[in-house]
Amino acid sequence: MSEALNSPEAKSRRFRSYPKYKESGVEWLGEIPASWRVSKFRQFATRGNEFASGPFGSNIGSSFYQNEGVPVIRGNNLSINGEKPKYNNNGYAFISELKANELSHSNAIAGDLVFTARGTTGQVGLIPLNSGFRRFILSANQLRFRPDPTVWSGDFLWYLFSSTFIRSQVFLESESVAQPNLNLGSLKGLRVIVPPLSDQNDIVEFLDSETAEIDALIAKKQRLIELLQEKRTALITHAVTKGLDPNVPMKDSGIEWLGQIPAQWDVLRLKYLSSINDEVLNEKTDPRFELIYVDIGGVDQYQGIVASEELVFETAPSRARRIVRDGDVIISTVRTYLRAIAPIKHPESNLIVSTGFAVIRPSSALESNFAPYALRASHFIESVVANSDGVSYPAIDTSKMSCFSVATPDIKEQQEIASFLEREMTKTDALVAKIHEAIDRLKEYRTALISAAVTGKSDVREIIA
Repeated sequence: MSEALNSPEAKSRRFRSYPKYKESGVEWLGEIPASWRVSKFRQFATRGNEFASGPFGSNIGSSFYQNEGVPVIRGNNLSINGEKPKYNNNGYAFISELKANELSHSNAIAGDLVFTARGTTGQVGLIPLNSGFRRFILSANQLRFRPDPTVWSGDFLWYLFSSTFIRSQVFLESESVAQPNLNLGSLKGLRVIVPPLSDQNDIVEFLDSETAEIDALIAKKQRLIELLQEKRTALITHAVTKGLDPNVPMKDSGIEWLGQIPAQWDVLRLKYLSSINDEVLNEKTDPRFELIYVDIGGVDQYQGIVASEELVFETAPSRARRIVRDGDVIISTVRTYLRAIAPIKHPESNLIVSTGFAVIRPSSALESNFAPYALRASHFIESVVANSDGVSYPAIDTSKMSCFSVATPDIKEQQEIASFLEREMTKTDALVAKIHEAIDRLKEYRTALISAAVTGKSDVREIIA
């Protein structure tokens, strides 16, 4: 079948409505299939143990964690917005059997649904039968529901709670406008759609198949982005170490990982091509000084600065101190595995970056447009990572990094290489942006598909048949 026939738009046209509808009694939901109903979630608490919440944080904090025992379910075990898998069976913290017995009112078993109570709405997990554990304990930030198998398909509930139908209620009825959240009472009060069990099973079979196909397409596109980024790095590395002329005479650089370089180039240590960490905010800075702050997490290896926040000096973190200027390059010296590096171009006058960055300020021997590419070459980045100390929080001393070598052509050739790479990176960025747009459309389609199926707007039973 052609890609056009398999496209989300083509598939959406084949969905039909149910033969007969009735009013749901919920204004923004509208009609639902005649054989379905809408009910408060609490009406399914017939045995008294369907709902549970996590213990108080002081009872289950990290001080109780150990390397084995009863696993604690946390946010990283759950999925969001209908993204597979339905449960992430890894990354557990554990508590002792004795402590778990003390917290038995917050237990969970295979087949239970677990929800994030605060922070990230739409986070839900369905504990699988093959988890390898007999029981779990909820974290302080979790809620649990145990479905009656004669009424519910757990998989259907997972899709229902991943849908906009539920998330919109959380936003509308949340006790916290700034940060939508659930508590046990509000979870019980949520209105849920209750199709006949046979319809639930058909919907699950359909959505499992369709979302798996969508997720496979997304994975292929994400892999394409990875390949483009790998090509980007290879192109940069070749240009800043071999130049643009394939016929130019070469010489041995004298450095094993750098190999041969053009004969007329030099090899210089970074400290002879730049100054590092020239300016910092004085501790006597006006407490009311407004700054734009960039932390390590706000820098992407390929896109540069992607996030910042506005702060005032007196409440800003103590690491918000490094001053940057136009033409600087920032490189993370902590959590170096993130490979966070970014050029600084036309910054706001109050842009401040973390002391976790080294601020490289090119000298007259290093062209400011060439510098970001030279420092993004794979050999330079990998040297930073390889020479970092520490396992969980690897870091490199700035003085050590300043001794790394950079292949250095004359200024004119630096400008030519920078102009070439700028053109090529623009092309790559445009391709990556288009792929991201396609991924976003697929995710939107998956969200719409789930919502249409679980609210009865699309009858998928004939497709399953």
